[in-house]
Amino acid sequence: MRRNTLPAFALTRGCLATAALLALAAVAACGTGDKGGGGPATKTAAVPAPAKKQRPVVQGLPGMPPVLDPKDVYAADRPGLLSPVVKDFPSRVYVPNTESDTVSVIDPQTYKIVETIRVGRQPQHVVPSWDLKTLWVNNNRGHTLTPIDPRTGKAGEPVEVHDPYNLYFTPNGKYAVVMASLDRELVFRDPHTMKTVRTEPVTCYGVNHADFSMDGRYFIVSCEFSGELLKVDTEKMKVVGQQKLPFEGAMPQDVKLSPDGSTFYIADMMADGMWVLDGDRFTKPTLLPTGKGTHGLYVSRDSREMYVSNRGEGTISVFDFARREVTRKWRLPGGGSPDMGGVSADGKVLWLSGRYNAEVYAIDTRTGAELARIKVGSGPHGLAVYPQPGRYSLGHTGVFR
Repeated sequence: MRRNTLPAFALTRGCLATAALLALAAVAACGTGDKGGGGPATKTAAVPAPAKKQRPVVQGLPGMPPVLDPKDVYAADRPGLLSPVVKDFPSRVYVPNTESDTVSVIDPQTYKIVETIRVGRQPQHVVPSWDLKTLWVNNNRGHTLTPIDPRTGKAGEPVEVHDPYNLYFTPNGKYAVVMASLDRELVFRDPHTMKTVRTEPVTCYGVNHADFSMDGRYFIVSCEFSGELLKVDTEKMKVVGQQKLPFEGAMPQDVKLSPDGSTFYIADMMADGMWVLDGDRFTKPTLLPTGKGTHGLYVSRDSREMYVSNRGEGTISVFDFARREVTRKWRLPGGGSPDMGGVSADGKVLWLSGRYNAEVYAIDTRTGAELARIKVGSGPHGLAVYPQPGRYSLGHTGVFR
């Protein structure tokens, strides 16, 4: 994601039966109407289904909670399925304002700001900890993490961490992984004290977003400023694969695993679509167009769809996992710059920051209608909806398993 300071990622897997590669010729209508969509349709070609591979029976990452459903990595994220850890937390939307050095706290019931928390310089994302107990504000240029207690909404003493552009946690909760974008490092840290355990230098520019494989043994990382992808061995804490995206000027952003664990989707704000990647084989990905400035990726509570924010055109594309195609497109009335966010605990509202408009959007996930547009600080970015369903957090603005 482009910064203001710059110019411009133990249970057995089920075995899958071998099948021939299917080419889907169907096309999907992407509505461009207002609020609920339903306007004139444009056609978007479906992505060919990947060849189903015979997967060896493997154990998950040691210490990782068992996968609930080998066919759906998001099985723990169903509507209202809150962990006992968070069930008494007040429902809030936490919005980091990169140019105001604040976090706006919104009550999703009233759509009103109930508190403004001053944090460090250039807060980029609000990240739920692996154990769900803490929200970490990534103060990128302030070189600190500010902890927020989601029970009380109060901020604690900042922790010194250099270049914390984004933050993830290994699926077993053993390490925090800081995406040190300008430092060109992946820094593995203690998830509580944030003391450095191991630093993995990278040769790409702008390590940015990530997601983990279903078994947790590796994760895919996007490198924004050099248009590359990394594959990282979780246990070894080492880069084991690297490739350049096949698009001149590629700028990859958010990364998300498909429910069945077979595919990674990588948003690209310059290629105006999602890259479709076989993470196991780490072969050349294919591009699925979604809209101008493709940026954030958010899975629906029933694991059937994914909401794709197109920051450059003020739209949200709805991608159907089973059909492997975009089926709808919602346009924000009056335009906007939808960026990062999350889905409400009941699955009914998609919350997104308006990066260049100093606002936040609440969008009905059934119709695409805009429910609210809330003015916040300057440069709102990686907002977190909290709490959300799930047993543990992998980081970013809330990737739960």
